[in-house]
Amino acid sequence: MKSGFVNIFGKPNAGKSTLLNALIGEKLAIVSPKVQTTRHRIKAFLTKKNEYQIIFSDTPGIIEPKYKLHEKMMSAVKSALEDTDVALLMIDIRDNWNECDELFSSLRLKVPCIVLLNKMDSVKKETVVEAEKYFQTKDYCKKTIALSALTQKNFDELINAIVDLLPNGFPFYDEGELTDLPTKFFVSEMIREKIYELFGDEIPYHTTVLVNEFKEKTTLVKIQADIIVQRETQKAILLGSGGQMIKKIGMQARQEIEQFLEQKIFLELFVKVRPKWRDNEAQLKEYGYND
Repeated sequence: MKSGFVNIFGKPNAGKSTLLNALIGEKLAIVSPKVQTTRHRIKAFLTKKNEYQIIFSDTPGIIEPKYKLHEKMMSAVKSALEDTDVALLMIDIRDNWNECDELFSSLRLKVPCIVLLNKMDSVKKETVVEAEKYFQTKDYCKKTIALSALTQKNFDELINAIVDLLPNGFPFYDEGELTDLPTKFFVSEMIREKIYELFGDEIPYHTTVLVNEFKEKTTLVKIQADIIVQRETQKAILLGSGGQMIKKIGMQARQEIEQFLEQKIFLELFVKVRPKWRDNEAQLKEYGYND
């Protein structure tokens, strides 16, 4: 039996969350074309009885922190760096390879690292070959794998490579478990994802979601959540004229949450203003951003 922690690192928008969801076969990490969508370390378990248990971690894209929320996000990356058995260093193959190399070198990982060349279908075969040659010369690189997180191309090669590098050991979690995070976490993330989808500019980066109530009743689940913003103007944008936008957020989030829970829900949303919450230690802790 092989078991261990396999953590995914990279710049924002490399495709880390898409990869995690595809590997597990469940949508556990929200996905958006906007950068800095992932704010937490999200663990997910892939288990094959009597053969392996891979504990994957999706991590926030590595950035230079500008405020305390960013610092919390980078703390999540740091914790993943400290307990990884195998590191997946993921790039968008269309990105600047030198910048990715500088980033990966700065991590100073002392475990086997697989460089994942994502979005291979978006470039010519010659580019894939050049990228493989480029990263294979790097000290941190144990192996390169070109793949597509979206179409799941070369996933078998990836799983086999990971299992080969994992240490022997017993599983950490029961076979039927997929994650160690509570349901409320995923509910809040699904609501936040809709804000990323429906609003442009800076609005998504100034918001977070706090689930206050999650009550399972006979016929449905009652959920009440607050969308936190920093300014009254942002609150007005989220509410929309006559409350149209908050209704749209609620409708789209409800559909996705019902699919996730496989149960009808009643979703009630409020928008609350908390000035400078992204730099407030106590509020960050209340909203689930812990070191």
